[in-house]
Amino acid sequence: MRSPHHITAHHTPNPYEELGRLDDGPLAPFLVEDTGPRPGQAEAQDDPWAPPDHRRNGRRRRRGRFAGAPLALKAVVGLLVLAAFLTLADRWALLYAERRSADALQDRLQLAAAPEVEIDGFPFLTQLAGERLDSVKVTVPDVAADRVSRAQVTATAHDVRLDTDGPLSVRGADVPALEGDVLLSFADLRRELGASQVTFTGEGRDRVRARGTLPVAGHDLRLHAEAEVRREGERGIATHIGGMRLEIGDLATYRPGARTSDGLHLSRASAARLARETRKAKALLSVPAVVRRLGVPDSVVRAALRDEAKLTELTGSPRFVRQAMRLNLIDLALDHPKLLGLLGFDPALLDALPRLTRPVLTDRLSLGFRLPEPPDGRIRLRDVRVEKDGIRVRLEGTDLAVGRS
Repeated sequence: MRSPHHITAHHTPNPYEELGRLDDGPLAPFLVEDTGPRPGQAEAQDDPWAPPDHRRNGRRRRRGRFAGAPLALKAVVGLLVLAAFLTLADRWALLYAERRSADALQDRLQLAAAPEVEIDGFPFLTQLAGERLDSVKVTVPDVAADRVSRAQVTATAHDVRLDTDGPLSVRGADVPALEGDVLLSFADLRRELGASQVTFTGEGRDRVRARGTLPVAGHDLRLHAEAEVRREGERGIATHIGGMRLEIGDLATYRPGARTSDGLHLSRASAARLARETRKAKALLSVPAVVRRLGVPDSVVRAALRDEAKLTELTGSPRFVRQAMRLNLIDLALDHPKLLGLLGFDPALLDALPRLTRPVLTDRLSLGFRLPEPPDGRIRLRDVRVEKDGIRVRLEGTDLAVGRS
């Protein structure tokens, strides 16, 4: 029997050898350590591993078919950028030219505000190079036209010929013909005429109605007037004011003028009240000038002043009311101020009304204006018509020169 020390002295068996002795079957080739190439095989290259690319040949074929696509796309993008740059430059030049033209027109025509200038046609730079513009629209919002200064003028000129020293220097322009219109806005009229409480409205093709209130001596009188609008000459508009009257509440009506129907007259309601009020009726019949204007016989008046029944019979007749309404109280204001005070009139108002003559009221309500004469060329007004928003007049011009000193 061997001792333990003798057993440890022997070489420890290889476990793979023991497995090989147990089974020399099909597992033998896998259990043998591969220390080199097998006979008949070349030594393998130590290349890094990469997955197989099965589409490599297909990619090569498609790349050959669309090889020119990136270059064509760049060319298209370049053309688009160039077109956008040229368009931007053209629009910038257009805006600059419109601004310079507006400033020149303001200085040349001495306008209170710069006009709006719109140059039509594209491209603009080719028109400028050819010294000819297809169409130019000018809107002047505030034209000095006599006492009415807020007339708006809109005109379009065609085939404008430029006078230039090169594309960047335009001395002036020749306008062979233009067309447009002049608008006198009703809203502007209320501000311009200093009568913001008066409203203007169209009444047919050539008539304007004015309605509102007019302050006189601390009283707001209701104003009624009619204006007929017509052309005056080639550059003017005139208005004929008619039907003017100022209503003092329901007390009386004032019509400026020298006709029998003009002046200050009692209203129908006021004359009817006078007939019912004995004290006022007696005061009126006590003035000989009034009796003469009423056309009442003196004997009838004396009887009415003594007998109230006779007075009621006299003042209650429709004829008396009509005659009382025909009295021009302005004629009585100076000689009999107490009498008019008894009827309800303010002395300050009676003093102010005679100064509101027809010319004064006509001037305050006049819608007429006259366009300034251009330095060169000719401007004519045609076809006056009244519209909902104001008075519109067709404008024509020929052989106009703009921008030259």
